[in-house]
Amino acid sequence: MEIKGHVYLIEDDLSVQKSLVRALSKQGLEVIGFTTATAFLAAAPKHTPEMILLDMQMPGLTGLQLQEKMNKQSRLTPIIFISGQSHPQQIIESLKKGAVDFFLKPFNLADLTKAIFRALELDQGHARRLKLHHSIADRFSKLTEREKEVFELLTLGLMNIKIGEILGIAPATVKIFKANVMRKMQADSEQDLVLLKVELKRGFRAS
Repeated sequence: MEIKGHVYLIEDDLSVQKSLVRALSKQGLEVIGFTTATAFLAAAPKHTPEMILLDMQMPGLTGLQLQEKMNKQSRLTPIIFISGQSHPQQIIESLKKGAVDFFLKPFNLADLTKAIFRALELDQGHARRLKLHHSIADRFSKLTEREKEVFELLTLGLMNIKIGEILGIAPATVKIFKANVMRKMQADSEQDLVLLKVELKRGFRAS
């Protein structure tokens, strides 16, 4: 069966873990079980697409503490919480910090499965955006210092003559630099350069 996604199941109740592994595996998911958040962090698994199915109440690091730690590490892997006994404030806090969903035990397996696939779709989106950002950053790194100056001025909407005045070079020379910038950045227009600049300025957290 084709693997449709990877689920990191962090659950200290082995009976619940085994049941979920069995059920989710039938849906074409690769389920990797951990009994503690510490064990998950030590293993540091990384696949695409991926998501975390996380028990809220566990010995050692709690689900919320793991979520906070991952946020500090800028890891964007989507999280769905499951819990047998959580206070409303814990649920609210987990969702505010970016959890995809929260399920109280006992939960409906069909609803949980739908939420898991939604989380996997989110992770695929993260991966695509991260790949795009790295591609743009790599293109920009290949510009010379002068080309980077021209790139910056072009994105401000300045004409070749004005750019030449600012940089102390002839408009014809600016035209050559502009052509190099457009080619290296794989841009068809100055508007494309503006959009690429926005992406560079935004940056992207590692997943």
